Amino acid sequence: MDKIEGYVEHIVFQNSENGYTVMNLTTGEGEVTCVGLCHGLAQGESISAEGEYVAHPVYGSQFKISGYQVVMPGDSAGMERYLGSGAIKGVGAALAARIVKKFGDDTFRIIEEEPERLTEVKGISERKAREIAVQMEEKKDLRDAFVFLQQYGISNTMAVKIYQAYGMELYGIMRENPYRLAEDISGIGFKMADELAARTGIRGDSEYRIRSGILYCLVQALGEGNCYLPMEALLKRAEVLLGVPGENIRPQMDNLMMDKKLVIKEGCVFTSSYYYAELNCARMLHDLNVSLQPEGLSPEEGAKKTARKLEELARGLKMELDELQLKAVTECIQNGLFILSGGPGTGKTTTINMIIRYFAAEGQDIFLAAPTGRAAKRMTEATGFEARTIHRMLELNSALSDEDSRKVRFERNEENPLEADVVIIDEMSMVDIQLFQSLLKAVAPGTRLVLVGDVNQLPSVGPGQVLRDLIASRCFPMVELSRIFRQAEGSDIVVNAHRINEGKQIALNNKSRDFFLLERNDVNVIYKHMIQLIQEKLPPYVQAAPQDIQVLTPMRKGSLGCETLNGILQRYLNPPDPRKKEHTCGDTLYREGDKVMQIKNNYQLEWEVVSRYGIPVDKGTGVFNGDMGRVLEINETASCMTVEYDEGRRVSYPFSLLEELELSYAVTIHKSQGSEYPAVILPLLGGSRMLFNRNLLYTAITRARSCVTILGSSSTVRDMIDNVSENRRYTALAARVREFGELMAARD
Repeated sequence: MDKIEGYVEHIVFQNSENGYTVMNLTTGEGEVTCVGLCHGLAQGESISAEGEYVAHPVYGSQFKISGYQVVMPGDSAGMERYLGSGAIKGVGAALAARIVKKFGDDTFRIIEEEPERLTEVKGISERKAREIAVQMEEKKDLRDAFVFLQQYGISNTMAVKIYQAYGMELYGIMRENPYRLAEDISGIGFKMADELAARTGIRGDSEYRIRSGILYCLVQALGEGNCYLPMEALLKRAEVLLGVPGENIRPQMDNLMMDKKLVIKEGCVFTSSYYYAELNCARMLHDLNVSLQPEGLSPEEGAKKTARKLEELARGLKMELDELQLKAVTECIQNGLFILSGGPGTGKTTTINMIIRYFAAEGQDIFLAAPTGRAAKRMTEATGFEARTIHRMLELNSALSDEDSRKVRFERNEENPLEADVVIIDEMSMVDIQLFQSLLKAVAPGTRLVLVGDVNQLPSVGPGQVLRDLIASRCFPMVELSRIFRQAEGSDIVVNAHRINEGKQIALNNKSRDFFLLERNDVNVIYKHMIQLIQEKLPPYVQAAPQDIQVLTPMRKGSLGCETLNGILQRYLNPPDPRKKEHTCGDTLYREGDKVMQIKNNYQLEWEVVSRYGIPVDKGTGVFNGDMGRVLEINETASCMTVEYDEGRRVSYPFSLLEELELSYAVTIHKSQGSEYPAVILPLLGGSRMLFNRNLLYTAITRARSCVTILGSSSTVRDMIDNVSENRRYTALAARVREFGELMAARD
């Protein structure tokens, strides 16, 4: 570890979000180019920095800063340089020279202790003297906070967040209750707060620690898709996490309930936000669930009139609907809320098209949406009508500040509802409870809401299992399509999907034209054939580019997990090239041309679509969990990477946000939901019984449009079909819906 001292001669680049800085530092031995996280550092300041010299392939020798400390200049020349650098607003080089000429080496003491004396300098009023003193004090406070927080191992980037949140209160919070950081500061969780608390001497059975641990257990449960935990399950988790007996934990649950952070109902413990999310959804669903018959007609007459219109429309459009599809369209027309469910090839698209054509013929405004950009694109192609992501339809607010980063705001809500007569949402199995609540808030009673999805797909990545709960409640009009229409086209993908869903074994004899199993039991052989399939065999067979062929795997870790596979596939599908720039973030190397995926919702990231001439033609905010794109450019000078997503949306990622991306040559089956690929490759050699189940296999093969190739063990496939075990999700939406239904029935 090297150490250098000097003053900041010139800042070449500084990222305002994470503090990444490129600067020229003048030392006793000359000028040095330095790079590192130096939030708030200004030209003219003197620093003492630790780090190491590195050789950049383009910019030559640089000093990479791992830690630094601002040191106040000890002589008048350094003080003049600092004051005249622009660090203090309103003080330029000329005024700095006059101040230092007047007070010499005593300048900084005068500013801090006797700021009124600055008026002795020509050009400084009492007001300006106060402003200079306040700015100097603020910068001193920030520097002191950095030094204080660094002793706890807190990075400068995180220190800025803490200082901005608490100001000078941070000292008391750190000493008394550092667990507040886990609740208030994005990026600080219970584990980090617990380490800080241990360093400050807070006891292991502290009330603050137990409360924070309870909330942490519930946050972990949300990450697993749950909306609550049974009391006993939560107590067990908290005991293991905290090392504290249950009798010490239970009273703190009551205290958290008194603070309105928890809701405990019938032995179930919810965070307040998720309890009320399910409750609000239940209420709004019943508000939408009204009968919409033509005026002046009885239900029987209305049904006959609707049937005649549908017959005429079907003849004109040359569309044929079976009895169940016709019932679905009729139910949709007659009700404010309707659910359409069915597996692949059962005619959901035809039914949706008839619903759209009927309401379009009636002159009604129709909005189509899906949870992801890929799903919306598929919906547009299938219907001929524009479909958007739910986030775009609800008009995601782009004015989120840093302190709002944990919240989501939509312009469309109960006060500003969607201006539509009919709203149709596809791929409902992917919609979590929070997004569903935002959607319902924006749909005014009287607007028809049509929810479409396959209940046998994996549930949403976020908490809840909305579609499954709505169907389980049996409170709303619903039709489940079951007849397979695409079977006649010879699609074994569709036939096998339904057989798997029914628990029936499938033929693995490779006599199919679109469903294959290559029996391979050696991992290295699987790697070899996977690359051959992507590079040579499948592209001409399904008429697609190699990058459009997707590897899906049940797991992240292990020799056939997506982390290992991505490294191998990157090496062969996008090998090193002198013309392609690279950047390493953590354990991941990114290269121009790589396939990448966003792995968390980021509502503040800006995107734009540019024309072939580079002129922006559309822009917006928000990139979401599961969005897949390609690395267009890596710019080391600007410390950013540009990724292009579907519909030409380009996003510039500062290097500090690359942790929100991962390579996506291989992705988990869960992350593939809502997407469709020309061909899918499934490496299956066995694994956890809870993971390798029927539901997962069904979801994986229904992602393929033209071809499924399984590389691995036929016995694993058969075991997955027989395995009906799933990780149970604790959700209460169905119960809340039934409660509201009973309440409304009692009122009537």
